[in-house]
Amino acid sequence: MVDQVAKSLSDPSFLIALLVGIAVFATAFTALPAFGGNPLKVRMKTVALEREELRAKQRARLQAEADRRRKGGLREEQSVGMRNIVDRLDLRRALVDQNTLSKLRVAGFRGQNPVTKFLFFRLVLPFVGLMLALVYIFFLGGLADKPMLIKFFVCIVAAYAGFYAPVMYVSNRATKRKQSIQLAWPDALDLMLICVESGMSVEAAFRKVADEIGAQSVELAEEFVLTNAELSFLQERKQAYENLASRTGLESVKSVSQALTQAERYGTPVAHALRVLANESREMRMTAAEKKAAALPPKLTVPMILFFLPVLFIIILGPAGITVSQRGIFGDKHTSSSE
Repeated sequence: MVDQVAKSLSDPSFLIALLVGIAVFATAFTALPAFGGNPLKVRMKTVALEREELRAKQRARLQAEADRRRKGGLREEQSVGMRNIVDRLDLRRALVDQNTLSKLRVAGFRGQNPVTKFLFFRLVLPFVGLMLALVYIFFLGGLADKPMLIKFFVCIVAAYAGFYAPVMYVSNRATKRKQSIQLAWPDALDLMLICVESGMSVEAAFRKVADEIGAQSVELAEEFVLTNAELSFLQERKQAYENLASRTGLESVKSVSQALTQAERYGTPVAHALRVLANESREMRMTAAEKKAAALPPKLTVPMILFFLPVLFIIILGPAGITVSQRGIFGDKHTSSSE
């Protein structure tokens, strides 16, 4: 074996072939970066493209802020005019109480500007309703056959409706907002439970759940983002949880806020409390769905009597009635012909 290796190494043709193979491999290895391109140039090109994208996004953001600031200037002028009227008439003392502020917060209106607009519209809309009723009755000839007392009563009702129209709008929006939060709340608790059990803090869990739950409920995502901000700058974390419960106006959210407050005060596990409350919220949602399903048959009774049964009777008895009428006509013709 050793003699054969020594003979091969001493063979000139074998040595030439070995050297040629080594040279070809070295040449290919050296020329490979030239064919593959310069990694530094490729990386610099990628960085340049990313920089251009960031610049484009920054310019778009600045343009959007400028447009919003320009529009906000007009809104600010309108808000200043409304605020001056409200302050001069001192409508806050007459029409605003804690219940009104709570309804506005539940409806998603926060700050002093929504309160000013609410009071301004409660002041203006009664006169608008009264003017529309007067124009309709005395200029367009509406209710011409009614006595004058009825006409004045309709005008008063129109003004009264304009006075309570903002309250009805706020109540309707608050109801829709609470329904949206209530439907997405069990899923949000499940996501928060997963985040907490994975080792995240409560603030990080709120932020993560807000990003994920936004596709299902924008209102709940907004509340979570606001609660996360309050947890960062408020002196007491308990106040942030209480604000979350007061802004939503839901008992399930209030229970979770109390559980989080007790967990931070006494050091109890947050995951266990969230798991129990998530199960309760899911059961409450299922119970509400079953209640609606159970209330459906009585609600369908009147529409069925008014709309379904007459159509059903027409479909069933219609051909028989047509046949009877045709036989009667043919019988009369046959009798007249025989006479």
